Amino acid sequence: MQKLLSYLLTPIYLLCFFITLLIFHPIQWLSFNAFGYKGHKKAVDLMNLCLMRCLHVLGTRFTFNNPHNIETNQPLIVVCNHQSMYEISPLSVFLRKYHPKFISKIELGKGIPSVSYNLRHGGSALIDRKNPRQSLPAIMKFGEYIEKNNRAAVIFPEGTRSKDGLPKPFQTKGLEILFKKAPSALVVPISINNSWKTVRYGKFPMGLGTHMTFTVHKPIKVSTFVNKQELISSVETTIKEHISHKKL
Repeated sequence: MQKLLSYLLTPIYLLCFFITLLIFHPIQWLSFNAFGYKGHKKAVDLMNLCLMRCLHVLGTRFTFNNPHNIETNQPLIVVCNHQSMYEISPLSVFLRKYHPKFISKIELGKGIPSVSYNLRHGGSALIDRKNPRQSLPAIMKFGEYIEKNNRAAVIFPEGTRSKDGLPKPFQTKGLEILFKKAPSALVVPISINNSWKTVRYGKFPMGLGTHMTFTVHKPIKVSTFVNKQELISSVETTIKEHISHKKL
């Protein structure tokens, strides 16, 4: 019965989703060209809030647990596990005061209303995973950007989404570069649970009644670890200890 209902509600959600992207594309363009970065960020924050509200059509709920008082006057490296693309808008909303920027596939930089424009103009990094000559300098530049401007770099070190919640091994190269280029950054580990259930049936229909949770763990200064591999291992262990991947 639930899957049958999802066939009925998914088209409504997708319609709301694409209308939101279409509406905010010209709003972003106008905000960026008329008011610069600050205006563009306000438009993007509102867009991501609307995209979260669209997910309510599917009965999706969000809980963001952050018991830590993290100051905004410093660069952050936010490290998360990755289960679906539907984590992006809540992360953007819940972390908005830290100016979150993402490392994304270069393919997303073209052809997607609102999304591509934001990735190209909002400070995120677009990388070609198959081309280290492009991707490594792009991540280096990204690290320098967050260090200089006190932004939050959001990175999913697994490299690809987990389809059942089971975490994959971390790929360390991107983190190593960010640690080197943003030495004053605070590393913020976040465990994401149940995001994969939004796509439990694949791209269509979508899962209903997902309770997506985000758990923020104790931040760590990059400078406190001389051996950065130990830092990565510590962050990976912390994140994975709080991931539930039991199918329902």
